[in-house]
Amino acid sequence: MKITKAAVAGTLESSDAQVRIQPFDSLDIEINSSVAKQFGEQIDATVRAVLNKLNITAAQVIIEDKGALDCVLQARVKAAVLRATDENINWEAVL
Repeated sequence: MKITKAAVAGTLESSDAQVRIQPFDSLDIEINSSVAKQFGEQIDATVRAVLNKLNITAAQVIIEDKGALDCVLQARVKAAVLRATDENINWEAVL
C-alpha cells in the first residue's frame, strides 16, 4: 500500500493512542508516550509489525500514546493507514 494523504486515528484519552500518518520518502516513526521508558521498544515493534503486514515502506508515523494496550495500538495504526490510502484494500491482510 502507498500512503497518499495525511490521516489520523484515535484520541488523546487515557488508555488510547492517537496515530497520525502522512506521505514521506522513507519510514519514519516517532513515538511520544508517557510509558516510553518501560514499553517504548514494544510500541515500536507493534507499529512496525502492523506497517509491515500492510506493506507500508514509506510514511511518517507519529504515535501519541496514553497507555494504550497492544490491540488498541494495532487497531489505531490500521485505521490510520486505511484512511491514508486510495488503494483497494486487501481485507484478509487487514483482519
